[in-house]
Amino acid sequence: MATAVKICGITRVEDAAAAARAGASYIGLVFYAPSPRCVTRAQAREIVGTLPPPVVPVAVFVNPGEAEVRATLAEVPVPVLQFSGSESPGFCRGFERPYIKAVHMKSGVDLLQYARDYHDAKALLLDASVEGLHGGSGVPFDWDLIPRAVPLPVILSGGLTVANVRDAVRRTRPDGVDVSSGVESAKGVKDAAKIAAFITGVRDADG
Repeated sequence: MATAVKICGITRVEDAAAAARAGASYIGLVFYAPSPRCVTRAQAREIVGTLPPPVVPVAVFVNPGEAEVRATLAEVPVPVLQFSGSESPGFCRGFERPYIKAVHMKSGVDLLQYARDYHDAKALLLDASVEGLHGGSGVPFDWDLIPRAVPLPVILSGGLTVANVRDAVRRTRPDGVDVSSGVESAKGVKDAAKIAAFITGVRDADG
């Protein structure tokens, strides 16, 4: 199975197009005001409207209120949600859409318990635990913290770049990888050549 690739923190139509051309499976649209990659609903709607199938847009939230999520879904046609804060399992499953739950990995995190608690998640996204940040840190975590058999699909994130993604995929064999800062020329601005090289690295590792 080919490793799915999610290009997260898309803020521009041209970056979404570059991700699609390169073979990304998903793009992430961040609805979290403190993030330098946050988009408005109008921006997100424009980006989603230009996406060719089969690229799937994912709405990324951090500890949102229910009203915020529902207002976003009313304006932006996103089929998959991602929750990157401390949202409860009940909250995550309350929107009649598949969801991805981010887990901030550090020593002592029980990933198998997360898998039990969020048993109906589409996937667990494993990111670095960085104080004050909820993604996009550019920092990898210790991949040895990942148990051998996780009963849910795993998306590897946190500090992935063209330089390390081949090794990351070969060592952890995730179902997907997620990259944001690792394919940027500036915060929130993706680099088409870096996106293409990143996905080439993933495919090399798949082979």
